[in-house]
Amino acid sequence: MFDKVLVANRGEIACRVIRTLRKLGIRSVAVYSDADAGARHVREADEAVRIGPAPATQSYLKIPAIVDACRATGADAVHPGYGFLSENEAFAAALAEAGITFIGPGIEAISIMGDKIRAKNHVAGFGVPVVPGIARPGLTDAELIAAADGVGYPLLIKPSAGGGGKGMHVVGSREELPRALATARRVAASAFGDDTLFLERLIRAPRHIEVQVLADQHGTTIHLGERECSLQRRHQKVIEEAPSPLLDAETRERIGRAACDAARSVGYTGAGTVEFLVSDETPDQFFFMEMNTRLQVEHPVTELVTGVDLVEQQLRVAAGERLALAQSDLRLDGHAIEARIYAETLVETGGGRREFLPATGTVEFLREPSGSGVRVDSSLLEGLDVGADYDPMLAKAIAWGRDRSEALARLDAALADYCVLGVATNIEYLRLLLADPDVQAGRLDTTLIERRLEHLSFRGPGEAEIAAAALLAEHSRGGEDGAGAWRRDGWRLGAPAARRVTLGTPDGEVATVRVAAADGDRSLDTGNATVTVGEGSERKASFAVVGHSLQLDLDGEPHDYSWAVGPSEAGGAGSRTVFLGQGGWSVALPVLDRAQRLARVLGGIHRHDGEASPEVRSPMPGTVVSVAVAPGQSVEAGQPLVSVEAMKMEHQLVAGVAGTVQLHVGVGALVKADQVVATVAAVPPTSARSPEAITANEPSPET
Repeated sequence: MFDKVLVANRGEIACRVIRTLRKLGIRSVAVYSDADAGARHVREADEAVRIGPAPATQSYLKIPAIVDACRATGADAVHPGYGFLSENEAFAAALAEAGITFIGPGIEAISIMGDKIRAKNHVAGFGVPVVPGIARPGLTDAELIAAADGVGYPLLIKPSAGGGGKGMHVVGSREELPRALATARRVAASAFGDDTLFLERLIRAPRHIEVQVLADQHGTTIHLGERECSLQRRHQKVIEEAPSPLLDAETRERIGRAACDAARSVGYTGAGTVEFLVSDETPDQFFFMEMNTRLQVEHPVTELVTGVDLVEQQLRVAAGERLALAQSDLRLDGHAIEARIYAETLVETGGGRREFLPATGTVEFLREPSGSGVRVDSSLLEGLDVGADYDPMLAKAIAWGRDRSEALARLDAALADYCVLGVATNIEYLRLLLADPDVQAGRLDTTLIERRLEHLSFRGPGEAEIAAAALLAEHSRGGEDGAGAWRRDGWRLGAPAARRVTLGTPDGEVATVRVAAADGDRSLDTGNATVTVGEGSERKASFAVVGHSLQLDLDGEPHDYSWAVGPSEAGGAGSRTVFLGQGGWSVALPVLDRAQRLARVLGGIHRHDGEASPEVRSPMPGTVVSVAVAPGQSVEAGQPLVSVEAMKMEHQLVAGVAGTVQLHVGVGALVKADQVVATVAAVPPTSARSPEAITANEPSPET
């Protein structure tokens, strides 16, 4: 076994690998970029080495830097985790040349399976069924367009290199194909350094089933059952489980054999995953999609139902040991379900559509769940800065149960107990998905999430949350000069002086709260007050603040929250945001100064008038990767103008009105959230009436 292993990754997977290394008594080495100097994996490793600045191409993807870190620390092996260099044959070759063991398969397996076109054609020659389509190296856009009619619409564009859904696009018609191909090539080139594309027929009611395989260097290959990964958004898995509720015992055996055949066809060693597409309408038929020559994000559900530590098995196989497991030894015990926790926020994208976009911020308060059957793989720490440089996944919550129903209930309870304040997450969304009747019944497919998103009811802050935030805003000001409703200078003869707190709400509105201490209370931690939200009536509040817990009684109604206060990104020095959390739900309520309040009020006037904004703002921090128009060009409402990429996701920004466009950024520019990237000078409506057409009952234009 190895003495020291370098983990060439970051985030929760680096922490997870380090955990097994510690269990086996192997020293660990972390690597980090400038953006990750304070990251959890850096703290948990025995040693840590800086490898470059924040961009992945200058750090986590820089092969010489990783090899130099191995030499500097004396690491005799490298675990690549997933993503980054985990399926890079040049990396495996560089380690071999340096005499360092790569904890993964051989270079030939990486080469064949890393190219989806080559992999598909290769396994078909070994009797593994594949999805109909066109897959040849070097196909141009023109050749793909010409072949598309033969594949049939709707179809799926897929990049030959990489994975994780990046660059994949569903195309419903021939007219959509050219633009989709251009976007797919750009994303594939950026993410994987290879813009080769191929086309596949889109399978109706598709389910994504993958099989975990293990193989040693002595000819033994086994599978550890399958995982259901059908709950996806933009081809990114969100919730995974093992085993699949779809497959019967006979199909499970056949798909396991097919996965082992695919692995043997390339002389595979180590842990890998063979992914299949299965139609919900004909679950006994399955088609090979790809093989991931690495550990998968969702590997914990397999570990929980088999009792096998897959990272330990990777280490033992790489060290030359024989597998201690035979196929006949494997038994699936119970059921396990995993939910991926992302830093993201839900935004309106126009036309009544909603979309999740990456979020940034600082973790001001953190509580992670535990208990019977609950596991958390996490990169989170209080004080952690979550930026826009990397994938937005922060953690995974996994639950095991004796059956699927118990696993679902335990996972939901774990998510309800999860609290991350300071960074927007998808935890509320995950709980809504788990409660969906089709999810509860196991009726899953890869389009279910997209169909449900527009109809899910997300919680917003009510009067109790607004009142709580106002009280906490005053509580947090208690130590400041001249601040705080409960300070001595907040008193006057006859009655306590009321203070006004103005809060911003997630929908862009303004909430004004008047707060006054009651009954002579001057305590910042426990007290009585009267609060008035907006134009509402005065309400009696009693509250107790203990650490990051707030217990609030509002006119006899009890409310319990987790809370934190942090700086406001939108405000200047001293600006604050109050964060509240409850049952997996959270909200950020910035405390507005006079200028911020005025800006929100003016913005609200335009929204109420139904006027689209001429300003095109980036909903997330990121990098401008393409500009689709020229300065001064006439554009239509809804026309794409600029594409911004952040956390491995590309988002198109469109014109809100028709008119002439003025650009404020170019390709390569770094933009902040809410930054104006373009302005459209609106075209006056052609149906505008003349002054004579205005009746006496209508206000004049000067009014």
